Amino acid sequence: MKSTAGNSGVQKKKMNGYVGFSNYPNQVHRRSVKRGFNFTLMVVGESGIGKSTLINTLFDSKIFPDREEMPPSAEPAKGVDVTSMSADIQENGVKLRLTVVDTPGFGDSINNEDAWQPILENIESRFDAYLAQENRVNRSKISDNRIDA
Repeated sequence: MKSTAGNSGVQKKKMNGYVGFSNYPNQVHRRSVKRGFNFTLMVVGESGIGKSTLINTLFDSKIFPDREEMPPSAEPAKGVDVTSMSADIQENGVKLRLTVVDTPGFGDSINNEDAWQPILENIESRFDAYLAQENRVNRSKISDNRIDA
């Protein structure tokens, strides 16, 4: 940095490098790539239609383990269960924390009239938890586990 004094008593400084707000997008990009990204995905559908296969193929990872086939005489599970599985994926130096929310039991009953209710409650509770974190005085460690897609 060079400093020059003018007649008006104001010091002008000339920068030797590239500094300024125009570099801010590059800084944000580098910081985001360094920290990694979080992505929460919910899959909803009847058993056996390929939700697990889609996710495993899409992310080229074994996120969902292979499930054993239920014999026809087995008692089907009652109601919808909402479960989460997380995996850390790294590609070309970029880290991704993938959370997949699965809904086993959705659509498997004869009467599916209220099958969507546990799913809706789960989504709303995630948004409520995020809002509670946003309303705190100290918001430095906010974990966002809302459903992205």
